[in-house]
Amino acid sequence: MRRILQRVADHARRRGTQTALVDDRTELDYATLQQAIVTVADALDGKRVALLLDNCCAWAVVDLALAQREAVCVPIPLFFTDDQLLHLIGDADPDLVVSDQPARLQALTGRAAASQLEVAGRTLFLFRRSSRDASELPPDTCKITYTSGTTGQPKGVCLSGHAIAQVTLALSHAADAGATDRSLSLLPLSTLLENIGGVYAPLLSGSRAALPSLATCGFSGSSSVKPDLLIAALHRYAPTATILVPQLLKLLVESVSAGARLPGTLRFMAVGGAPCTAALIGRARNLGFPVYEGYGLSEAASVVSLNRPGGDRVGSVGRPLPHVRVRIADDGEIMVAGELFGGYLGSEPFTRIEWPTGDLGRFDADGYLHVVGRKKTAFATAFGRNVAPEWVEGELTSSAAIMQAVVFGEGRASNVAVIVPHPAADRSLIDHAVAAANARLPDYARVRAWCPAEAAFSAANGLARGSGSLDREAIARHYTTALEALHAAHAHPVDL
Repeated sequence: MRRILQRVADHARRRGTQTALVDDRTELDYATLQQAIVTVADALDGKRVALLLDNCCAWAVVDLALAQREAVCVPIPLFFTDDQLLHLIGDADPDLVVSDQPARLQALTGRAAASQLEVAGRTLFLFRRSSRDASELPPDTCKITYTSGTTGQPKGVCLSGHAIAQVTLALSHAADAGATDRSLSLLPLSTLLENIGGVYAPLLSGSRAALPSLATCGFSGSSSVKPDLLIAALHRYAPTATILVPQLLKLLVESVSAGARLPGTLRFMAVGGAPCTAALIGRARNLGFPVYEGYGLSEAASVVSLNRPGGDRVGSVGRPLPHVRVRIADDGEIMVAGELFGGYLGSEPFTRIEWPTGDLGRFDADGYLHVVGRKKTAFATAFGRNVAPEWVEGELTSSAAIMQAVVFGEGRASNVAVIVPHPAADRSLIDHAVAAANARLPDYARVRAWCPAEAAFSAANGLARGSGSLDREAIARHYTTALEALHAAHAHPVDL
């Protein structure tokens, strides 16, 4: 983080009047940003500080100020439920919580804010806590980012400033970022990918980062998006670069296919956080989207590999970035070495050379990494055939009629799916889309029956994670009755 802070200070001296950060209320040039970092660093006396803030310039200022004073920053995802938020506060045990949501925190904790602080046009509320016996942190920890993982409560991933700076530098180089670029954050800054790609990378290169509130970009919680407001935000801030999750890319593709248009300024749209199909990338490219898929994980401080101009292969997640080493284990698991996390909060420090990602993958002859599924999600049908559900789901969501899909078939005679239809799609269109996907799949992987989802899978309803990836176990529990009915109706397929 020292390198990033030093770059900000350098920009403040050399071109202090250039815009550094902007949101829907305020704008900070580099000189003002540098002064704000110093001022806020002096005002925050916590050693471990949690942030519960909407996207805004103040979020970035507080985050950088904590790095300046070598305090530990604990971003709280906005999409966390109240139970998850309370778990995080109890687990991380911060001595200070900074928030723009005082009513929510007071209702949950029973404590009123101790003081207020004006930062970049926002009134922030400071909640002080008496730390119990805070867990010892791995050496050099500067940020604890919470990941939902695959089971149980969210886990705190402890990251060093050096690891974060290395990823930021590699990502900036891969995107060929320069001082004339303009980024727009469309994901919560509390997610590590957006924190690095939407704040640190632009500031490292001396460019402008737009951090408007998520509501002004059309987001309601984390479960719905108004396409017209999203498109309007893209035109308002005219970014050259932005980061998307696959579901957001699909929404933009459908919007543009229906007549909307994107600003002509975009030159780099990174997509990640969850698997993205080659079909969706292809549709986006045909519409003129400069979209490039990447791959990463919190335990590797975010981005591990990335497609980029001049080094791109649709269907892959690109070549590994220079700061990491990636190999494929004998069982097909992707193993990552290089700048790794220090350990999970409350657990033993991580001291191994490489991290088992839990993802299955392969390298092609030209060194591009292909992710083929998760070790834990692959299942065997009743006929002994192995199926990676991500593969089948990718074929389903390649249709404009299907927004999301999750496939189940462990030990069953037939595979079935829960599908989130496009709002304009009726059942016949979904049936046609499923049939078209099945025509591209071998018989053992085909979906024999489906049921409509009650709502999109999201972090807000507990059926997806903050990264956008599906929570299969939660979906299976929620739709148990419907799934059992589908399996019962198709227990004896005649064409397998």
